[in-house]
Amino acid sequence: MRSLRTGIADTKPRPQVLRTGVSFRPVPSLPLDTILAGDCVEALGRLPDASIDLVFADPPYNLQLAGSLSRPDQSVVDAVDDAWDQFDSFGAYDSFTRAWLAECRRVMKPDATLWVIGSYHNIFRVGAILQDLGFWILNDIVWRKANPMPNFRGRRFTNAHETLIWAGRGPETKKYTFHYEALKAGNEDCQARSDWFIPLCTGAERLKDQGGTKAHPTQKPEALLQRVLLSSSNPGDVVLDPFFGTGTTGAVAKHLGRHFIGIEREATYRRIAEARIKTVVPMDPDLIKPAQSKREEPRVAFASLVEAGLLKAGAVLTDARRRHSAVVRPDGQLIGNGIAGSIHKIGALVQGLPACNGWTFWHFDGPGGLLPIDVLRADVRKAMAAAG
Repeated sequence: MRSLRTGIADTKPRPQVLRTGVSFRPVPSLPLDTILAGDCVEALGRLPDASIDLVFADPPYNLQLAGSLSRPDQSVVDAVDDAWDQFDSFGAYDSFTRAWLAECRRVMKPDATLWVIGSYHNIFRVGAILQDLGFWILNDIVWRKANPMPNFRGRRFTNAHETLIWAGRGPETKKYTFHYEALKAGNEDCQARSDWFIPLCTGAERLKDQGGTKAHPTQKPEALLQRVLLSSSNPGDVVLDPFFGTGTTGAVAKHLGRHFIGIEREATYRRIAEARIKTVVPMDPDLIKPAQSKREEPRVAFASLVEAGLLKAGAVLTDARRRHSAVVRPDGQLIGNGIAGSIHKIGALVQGLPACNGWTFWHFDGPGGLLPIDVLRADVRKAMAAAG
């Protein structure tokens, strides 16, 4: 295959890097940042086992269109009637789906995840086959289209959404990537929901040929792929798209500092995708570096604050309103209501509650007033990071 950057053949194995920054043995023949030509199942078979961090698949929907679709003014709708979306039967479509999903599962790393998007024509069949093959469904996402095509015949509801299935390689997939805190912070500190309101691909983003016709009938908006990649991958990860089309996945992956591998059998789409991706400028690495989640932060014992002299034995801690108090012992325990215990146990005890987060409940007298002891824990973590 040819490198998008140089245009020359590039078959050398490239070293991969763990997220810790430690190099390990190169994966043979992993064609990073390349579009593979040919049938997706055959091309997937050339990829090594357990080499992919994330899969995004936008397979044929098998729309089963029996004829042309007209608007009320008798103009013809530019529908999906390409040969690549046509199958002889549901059985043929199911066999194809099973084949490419099985290959995707083989090339996925143990903690990799897969996204597949579809409409009511195919997504339920895809979901059943996913489960038959051993995938573990994590979420289904409803992509609500801001500007859907109306139902011109007036015989059905307007089809205003598509469905994405997000799945792990199997039930044993536990350490998959999910940037929960970042998504929540970007959603005004509310949990990110499973319904996404994103416009269709229109305007300058919609790729067209020289005659002004849409280059691809089902081009997905970059905003959709950006949300997928930001939520479930990291910079440097390898993202596989077995139905590459005009390269939306590759363009977004390059912009966000991810590697991509695309598979596309249509030469016209490959040419468009290569030209498109060449123009993409990667973002500043500092802007896309994932923030460390709270679960990943190093554990800090309360006793270490005392040992470091940040709090002295005999210091009095109170809640934010100074209604309750406790005294710090030299071993890192507190004494409250005559009982010694952890910051959490004593916090719950003085309030008469079954549980308490002592890090946010207990406060000390700091510059400018009371501060939660959690700020001292943050200082210790910063020192640990600097030392490491």
